[in-house]
Amino acid sequence: MNGFKKFYCRTFQFIFKMALPFLPYREPKILQSNLELVDVLKSKRKKHVFLVTDEVIRGLGLTKALEDEITKAKLGLTVFDKVKPNPTVALVEEGLKEYLKNKCDCIVCLGGGSVIDCAKTIGARVVKPNQSVQSMKGLLKVGKKLPLLIAIPTTAGTGSETTLAAVITDERTHHKYPINDFNLIPHYALLDPNLIVGLNKFITATTGMDALTHAVEAYIGRSTTRRTRKASLDAIKLIYENLVKSYNEPTNLKARSNMLKASYLAGVAFTKSYVGYVHAIAHSLGGEYGIPHGYANAVILPVMLKEYGHIIDKKLAKISKYIGFANKGQSDKELAAEFIKRIEDRLNYFGISDGFPEIKVDDIAKLAKLADKEANPLYPVPKLMDSSELEKIYYLLKRG
Repeated sequence: MNGFKKFYCRTFQFIFKMALPFLPYREPKILQSNLELVDVLKSKRKKHVFLVTDEVIRGLGLTKALEDEITKAKLGLTVFDKVKPNPTVALVEEGLKEYLKNKCDCIVCLGGGSVIDCAKTIGARVVKPNQSVQSMKGLLKVGKKLPLLIAIPTTAGTGSETTLAAVITDERTHHKYPINDFNLIPHYALLDPNLIVGLNKFITATTGMDALTHAVEAYIGRSTTRRTRKASLDAIKLIYENLVKSYNEPTNLKARSNMLKASYLAGVAFTKSYVGYVHAIAHSLGGEYGIPHGYANAVILPVMLKEYGHIIDKKLAKISKYIGFANKGQSDKELAAEFIKRIEDRLNYFGISDGFPEIKVDDIAKLAKLADKEANPLYPVPKLMDSSELEKIYYLLKRG
């Protein structure tokens, strides 16, 4: 990256970091049950709930208890269960029409990151009816308070129930981009381990590695705070202690609960400290090829950590020590290498590939430009890279 662009990026990031204490960050209030959720709706005098989910989740009966509680409380209910992975602009617009047609006044979303992101963006369109989804991409383009928003995650990984981000795909251009605004942070989050007991091994592994990516990228970035560093470390430790248990013992409620907590903490961390090039690259691959976000993050993470090089050795060493697998006398360089190796070992254990056969050489320049545009100057990465430097990562990730 040329000197002028580096100066611009670091200046932008420095100003943003200095502004952190004055920005309207908040953490969602935690709910413990559907009954408590309904009590919140009644206390806020809500009359008609817009429940966002997907067909699979509803087909499994995971929304039934909540639907029954809402109906029993004599509140109106509209269920929008059409969300698909990598939600599109068209899907958001369809949801908006249903919300307005049924005169809804609050949003509850039950599902994974795609469901929560879709619900957030529908809420943004409700309060900004004359502003397109595309014009909201980037930072602080919403600017109005959303209707009451309650998120109920059914995966332990995205952290979307805590964050100011929603990721949407433009189906016309295959461009996947984040919308970042404080108003997108849900007002409440219900963390129920019973909802993730039925997750299959693939989803358990990839969403868990997604949470790990959030925590690691937040920790190694240059805009951390004492709170985000602690949240990141606690999340990483919980993931290392509970992800394999969740994978091998899907009905282990304690492990599942700890993974939900880890995902929440990782979300708290990266909401303030942001992510890095792993996410920017993953979003480009998701938009172009439909690669699931958690899977993409998992594959890219060790590759990107190696590319950052020794500039992050000290921070990765601190992670190793916090987790508890550091041996006496090991150098920061050795501990950093050990941490990356353990990530790779986990990927092998879960049967996650080390690359993407979907990547086409002719697409790499375009994908790298998309990643560059998303990440720079917003993401306070340890080492700045422009599109030409990012191209190298795509070649390292290409398989077949």
